[in-house]
Amino acid sequence: MELSGLQIFKYLPAAKKAENSNCKKCGCPTCMAFALKLAKQNAKIESCPYAPEELKSLYESSCKQPQNTVEIQGLKIGGENVLYRHEKTFINKTAIAIVVDKLENNWQEKLKRIENFEITRVSETMKIDLVIFKNFEELPTVKELRTMSFEDFKKLPLKEIIDEKFSKTSAELITIRQKAILEKDEKFAEPVYVYFKHTEDLNTLCAKASFYLCKYANMLVFENFDEALISTLMTLRQNIFTDPQKPLQVESKIYEFNNPDENSLIFMTTNFALTFYAVANELESLPVPSYLIVTPAEGMSVLTAWSAEKFTAVMVAKTLKKFDFANRVKNRNIIIPGLLAHMKEELEEEIENAGLDFKIVVGTVEAFAIGDFVKNLAPDTTAALKG
Repeated sequence: MELSGLQIFKYLPAAKKAENSNCKKCGCPTCMAFALKLAKQNAKIESCPYAPEELKSLYESSCKQPQNTVEIQGLKIGGENVLYRHEKTFINKTAIAIVVDKLENNWQEKLKRIENFEITRVSETMKIDLVIFKNFEELPTVKELRTMSFEDFKKLPLKEIIDEKFSKTSAELITIRQKAILEKDEKFAEPVYVYFKHTEDLNTLCAKASFYLCKYANMLVFENFDEALISTLMTLRQNIFTDPQKPLQVESKIYEFNNPDENSLIFMTTNFALTFYAVANELESLPVPSYLIVTPAEGMSVLTAWSAEKFTAVMVAKTLKKFDFANRVKNRNIIIPGLLAHMKEELEEEIENAGLDFKIVVGTVEAFAIGDFVKNLAPDTTAALKG
């Protein structure tokens, strides 16, 4: 396991109140400062002339990479150093590969579907990570995807598990990762891929692949190619392989729904991804066009952004100025989340100080209520509802 700064400090002179405490020969003002830098691997243990051999041995073991990283045409696999992402975060997402076998009757059609497959979610566009060609003398040309022969793939320094029985595969994946991370056993340092043979039972395949993605396959290799299956796995993967200390966020800009014009409804929210997609889904379903102004809030939800002073009246005015929104629309009513009702007067005052003439309309607390809210808007709230 990795050593913390405090664990390292206990071996240094200052912790023992010994001679040469805080001597600064390491380049740090104190032994504690050196220990903290060492824990982050921002210093070399050799910099301390008084580090005991026991500490050097422990530190060397702590710094050893528990799992190797294998790179395939820029795609990095493995390199993980924790069992649970909240400990530090996972590093390289589980790759998804598809086998295209020339002996398959419909391999050309399958390859075309693989080429055309992509999904976009939370501002990330995802495609198949690797196409593996089997029984080909010459690899077909594929646009914008990594490809390699089955023979070359088998030569990679990866551990293969052919999935047959769920209990056996899952137990082996967990054992390998535990051995690598907890014991740093070099015999288990190779990244692991699970190979799925063709099956008609896609529901079971999806369930097993989902579990293996979480614990602890570095790559999933399928003979099947089903768009719904892969979309499900990529959505799960995106959730698992995000840094839990960094909230998901979307780009701060003005989004358009149903071809809005100068008289369309105007909504506002923060750039927290979950909030954005909840609101966006409702706006897409409205019988009228609309704009959604997404403010920069470091990916925080509405109330969190307000309490952290990431959603302020000044910031709203600056956002409107930045996008020159006043010159794009005639409608002057901006609908804000109901949770920010207390900011109505403050927002209008700051907007007026910025030389703009927008008014604030307090909207709904929950996104699902937007449809009914729009139906009950006063006739003069927006020209989009007239006629």
